[in-house]
Amino acid sequence: MKKRIILSAVALMLALPVQAEMKKLTLMLDWFVNPNHGPVVIAQQRGYFKQQGLEVDIQEPGDPSIPAKLVAANKVDLAISYQPSLIMDVAAGLPLIRSATLIATPLNTLTILDNNKIKKLSDLKGKKIGISIAGNEEATISTMLKTQGVNYDEVEIINIGWALSASLASGKVDATWGGFRNFETNQLALEGIKAKSFFPEEHGVPPYDELVFVANADSYDKAAILAFNKALEQATIYIVNHPEESWKEFAAYAPDTLNNELNKLAWNATLTRFALRPSAIDLQRYDDYAQFMYSQKIISTLPKAQDYIPTF
Repeated sequence: MKKRIILSAVALMLALPVQAEMKKLTLMLDWFVNPNHGPVVIAQQRGYFKQQGLEVDIQEPGDPSIPAKLVAANKVDLAISYQPSLIMDVAAGLPLIRSATLIATPLNTLTILDNNKIKKLSDLKGKKIGISIAGNEEATISTMLKTQGVNYDEVEIINIGWALSASLASGKVDATWGGFRNFETNQLALEGIKAKSFFPEEHGVPPYDELVFVANADSYDKAAILAFNKALEQATIYIVNHPEESWKEFAAYAPDTLNNELNKLAWNATLTRFALRPSAIDLQRYDDYAQFMYSQKIISTLPKAQDYIPTF
């Protein structure tokens, strides 16, 4: 009898499913949590990462310039970066790959007040354009202006730091570059100020992915990335299908900082920009933007998309 009991117990143990060990991933965001990170937060909130066997540690950077560098140094597994930044990093020799897309369209805009003083880009001739960070703005702004017959040296560029909306509203500058189309115009609207945006992809600049995930080219875990991307896609589908419910779940992630009117407006403005197929890639689109950067002397070497975008 005792032997039979022992055998029955062993058989029962063998029949029970084995709990797979969770794979731990560290993800460094590009900035503090905001609606741009919707699919990441929803995947965490709804347990989609766990369903894929992942334990994802979401971190905010103390310095927004370091996430991709931390990935290159094997300090974190994944980071959110920008397609233009990724191309520059790869051209500079950093061991990075693009593993998925988060925001599939540009977000940067050239923004003006909608007060009939400036109706088209050519009206900016002789005007002041405020920028947040000096860097590669010349290539994009000059390309946009040239489509309307204005040279870059015919406008005055002023570095106004992060006070984009305030500088535009006060009249310190006539336009701003660097504000996101899902945030700055909504911020101004909440203050009773109507703004208008000129989109770079409609004025000579090749379209690009605003936000992408990057991993270390030499040590990335393909299985973990596949699982991460699947959870991300599941979260994006849920957001698109249930915008109101997903907003509430997103805001509940950090209610003190996320649950406000500006973030809700930004959430609704971002829904159509999330990549519905995070793993999907158009290599030619990346090569076209790299060629643009090379022609504008932003990069001195021209990386090929196939070399830093593996198939997942």
